Amino acid sequence: MTTLNFEVVILNLLRKIEYLLVFLLGGSVYMLLEISWRSYTHWSMGICGGICFLGIYIFQEKKPNCHFLLKCLFGSLFITSNEFITGFIVNILLGWNVWDYSRLPLNLLGQICLIYSLLWFLLSYPAFKIASLIKSNIFSYGKLIE
Repeated sequence: MTTLNFEVVILNLLRKIEYLLVFLLGGSVYMLLEISWRSYTHWSMGICGGICFLGIYIFQEKKPNCHFLLKCLFGSLFITSNEFITGFIVNILLGWNVWDYSRLPLNLLGQICLIYSLLWFLLSYPAFKIASLIKSNIFSYGKLIE
């Protein structure tokens, strides 16, 4: 194996570890937010939250100069979409009744609603800032690539 190939293998391994850690952080924070909001959570929210923060992290990585309002719009749509998919699986298909927004206005099948989408829009701003800080201060591979 040449030195260049070895460096590529190491960088690919580091990237996978990076994404795993970002996923775990996102899932943990998502569950903590939910506990602080409604006093309980479900393990499926950890998976959903991990996917959501990883999506925000990768978007920040690929489009760091994108306007913050577009980032927040992406974050809100991405999180809401993932909540709908998670809710459809765990609540409708599996019948676990993890949450039910059917009493809230402008809901879709009781799984998502406009008010929480707007909340995710607002929370996306600090999420993108945190993603940027993590990338620049913890997972910066510049010295490895030079």
